[in-house]
Parts: sequence; C-alpha cells; structure tokens
Amino acid sequence: MTILHRVPMALRGISARRPSRRLLEVLSWAVALLLALRVILAWGGPSASDASTDTWPYYGHDAGGMRYSPLTQINRDNVAQLRVAWTFHTGDVSEGGGRRKRSGFETTPLFDDGTLYLTTAFNRIVALDPETGRERWAYDPKIDLDGDYGDGLVNRGVAAWLDPARSSKQPCRRRIFESTQDARLVAVDASTGAPCGDFGRAGQVSLRDVLGYDPGWYHMTSPPAVIDDLVVVGSAIDDNHRVDMARGVVRAYDARTGALRWSWDPLPANPTRAAAEAKGRSWRSGAGNAWSIMAVDAGRDLLFVPTGSASPDYYGGLRPGDDKWANSVVALRGKTGQLVWGFQLVHHDLWDFDSASQP
Repeated sequence: MTILHRVPMALRGISARRPSRRLLEVLSWAVALLLALRVILAWGGPSASDASTDTWPYYGHDAGGMRYSPLTQINRDNVAQLRVAWTFHTGDVSEGGGRRKRSGFETTPLFDDGTLYLTTAFNRIVALDPETGRERWAYDPKIDLDGDYGDGLVNRGVAAWLDPARSSKQPCRRRIFESTQDARLVAVDASTGAPCGDFGRAGQVSLRDVLGYDPGWYHMTSPPAVIDDLVVVGSAIDDNHRVDMARGVVRAYDARTGALRWSWDPLPANPTRAAAEAKGRSWRSGAGNAWSIMAVDAGRDLLFVPTGSASPDYYGGLRPGDDKWANSVVALRGKTGQLVWGFQLVHHDLWDFDSASQP
C-alpha cells in the first residue's frame, strides 16, 4: 500500500509574524499528513513491494506534472477512517533572528524504488522507509544557513534519475539531484546518500558562474527537471532590488558527468534592446528567471519552463519593450535548449506577476 498526499505549496514569502508554536505545529502536521503511509490497513490494497502499486517519482507525480494518482483504495467513503501511521521530525527549523532567516517546510517527497526522498528547510536530503518512517540515510550539503536568501530557508524537493547504462550493482545507478539555496547542483546515490564522485567535483557543480551573480540574491528553491540524460535547473532571484540583477539563465547539465550541455537566456539580445542602446539609452535588466517547477514531455523532447518578471519588478523605464521571454511559458528543445515556442502571459510586467505554477 502507498499514498502520497501533496500538501499545497507554502507562500513564496514567509510571514515575519508567524508565532513559533504555530510554525512547529505546521511542520509536524505537514510531515505527518504528507508522509503517513500504511493507510489502507482495512481495505486489503497492494503492499509497498507490489509492482502494481503507484509511485510518485516526480514532483508532480509524473514528468508532465499532472499530480494525479490512479490509486483508488482511499475514497470519500473511507477517508475519515485514516489515522496517522507515523511522524518524522526533520528538526530543521528556524524562527529567524540575527542574520538567519525564517524557515518554511515546502518539500514534496518523491516515492521511488521503495523509498521516500524529501528535503528539509536547511536543504538536507533525507531518505525514509515508507512503512515505518525510519530514516535510511541523510545527506547534508551544508549550505550557509545565515545567507541572505530572499525567500527564507526553503527547499521544494529533489529529482530522481535512473542511469540505463549502469548495472544494479554499480554505485549511483539511481541518482537524486538537488539544487541548493547557495547555488549548487548536487548528485547523490539514491541507495546510500553518498555523493556521486563522477558528477562535477565530488558530486556537485557550482551554479554561481552566471553573469551578475550575487551571493544570497541568486539561489535555487525548486527541484531540477530531468529530461533524457540531462538535469535542468532554473534559479530564484531577488528581482526587486536592482536593475542589474543576475541573468535568469536556464541550464542543462549532463546527468552523469555534470558537464554543461546547453543554456537558454529568457532575456536575450533583441531588436528593442539594440535600438535603445544605439540611441545611447542604457537597457538594463536581469532576472526573467525560472524559479518554479518545470515540466517535461520526453516523447516530444520538450521542456516547459515558467518564467518570472524582469528586474526591477516595479519599474520598467530602463527596459523598454515586452521583455520577452519574461513572464512566459516557453517550450525548449530538450537536447539543445533551442526555443520551440513561447507564450508571454504579461507584457512588460510592472507588478511582479511571475509564472508561479508548473506548466
């Protein structure tokens, strides 16, 4: 038997007035509801090892983010009989104070190959036994917990990838990827939590080599997307501070080696920008980044990317034009990163109307 119940994503901002007791209650109950398994005890459903049991191997259940489970054991007639089977406390909580920001519990666990994988507010990756809630392993990327992260201390989860070229006896055949708040992409062995030594340097790749990078103002909060043998990351940018914020480049890395395979800039050079600069006007902007969840159509080799606003959010005098492809949903070719099509939801955004949902 299995159930994965998705708790709605927390607000992007974190209230400064949230009482500590309430925060701890929310954390405890969110984990309990999200991770409680063995809930069909009286209904004779399949066991966790049953091949017909549905899994939840992606943030949105499947690569396309449908968020639909075909399981039928729990329904309107018996849902009231559910009881908490176990509770797991991450222990990673911050009330804020001094340089440290408040934390928020925003992870959506994956259920893949008989294990639950989740992240904590401090960016630790934890693997749990779905039947008992017992911790199987944990990996700590050791982020700077006192970093000036605009969204507070949060992480929404991980991505999983199975290397078809490796045997079951080889390490890192199944990999768990996490993009961290201090701008790193890490890969660990799904079985042990050990870093995949052949990925980047000692299992991680720096994501800080982007134009305009500023510690704390450029970070990652959402899980990567995986398409074929590529792991793709966006970024979260504090885009309401300056005109010259970091570029919101989307980047794809080789899932085995960590080598950069392609990058796509949502605010590339364009005729409007060129004309402004030819007249001696400074065209200054940044961001347009993809901080939310991407979706994948592997059959068509398409990656669907939701983008946010250009910087600065509330003043557009130095960025004339529509600011394509900020505030858009775009489809990129998975193998190359080439733009296939795009639809801009807000032209020349002055209200911070980011594309916040997974396409």
